[in-house]
Amino acid sequence: MTIRLSVCYGQPADPAAFDEYYARVHIPLANAIPGLQEFTWGPVASLDGSAPPYYAVANLFFADADALKAGLQSAEMGAAAADVANFADGGATMFTQEEVSVRAG
Repeated sequence: MTIRLSVCYGQPADPAAFDEYYARVHIPLANAIPGLQEFTWGPVASLDGSAPPYYAVANLFFADADALKAGLQSAEMGAAAADVANFADGGATMFTQEEVSVRAG
């Protein structure tokens, strides 16, 4: 089992500027978080073609709750969290989830 921290980003005023800043500044900050095992992100699309509720979603994976707690308390997470205000003018919603594989076979 792993723990996932998801960050759902609202629609930015300038998507190109968001993407550029995210790649150049925010990804390196997030990659420095201690205990981080995997980090993915990407823009979202609705299956029915309607406007999705978010622009992009980032997922940060940790081995367990203790690793997540240590990561959340780190200076590196503090720097990444403080940076969100620099580019996420559409807002950001964060949540955690225990990841349990239920795939058969």
